[in-house]
Amino acid sequence: MPKQEAPLAALKDYLPAGSFDEVLYYLQHYHVHLTITRKRQSILGDYRHAHTGKNHRISVNGNLNKYAFLITLLHELAHLFTYERYGHRVLPHGREWKDEFGKILAKFILNKVFPADIEKTLLATLQNPAASSCGDEKLLRVLHKYDENKDGTHLIEQLPHGALFSIKGGRIFKLEEKIRKRYKCVEVKTGKYFLFSPVYEVNII
Repeated sequence: MPKQEAPLAALKDYLPAGSFDEVLYYLQHYHVHLTITRKRQSILGDYRHAHTGKNHRISVNGNLNKYAFLITLLHELAHLFTYERYGHRVLPHGREWKDEFGKILAKFILNKVFPADIEKTLLATLQNPAASSCGDEKLLRVLHKYDENKDGTHLIEQLPHGALFSIKGGRIFKLEEKIRKRYKCVEVKTGKYFLFSPVYEVNII
């Protein structure tokens, strides 16, 4: 996936007001090589630890709204903090990472960087944050409200029963019933059934 190194001054355009100086401090203090990528469906960000003369490397999807971008960046910074303190001795999303992520999130919440609804959702997850930004359905749902350029995308749970939709790659599905927490959908071309998260982003046909 093509990546673009982010000039630190330009990074301000990706962040909510009041967060740039704090973010800049962390990036410079830990010598982070930050890249901004195109949209990736399965991940929002990525962290690679420093080794053999290379700096810590973090990538974040550039299509995210400012609040989602910041939360994803903090998620990856928490991995950096955990590695600096524990190396490879702990699980990637274990208690140590959750503690680091909770602490850095709390700093930005105290600075009133987030709107009230996002702040409320973050406060509810501080003690046990999800291992993946894509896996926290409540957070994804509230963040979706702040997407400026949705390009016709909708969450699965927003579609009417029987709606046809496409996903990345052009595959077309028909929405059927909800089974517990996921939605049962049939692929039009193959007739095969798949289960989708209610906050999976799709395009209506």
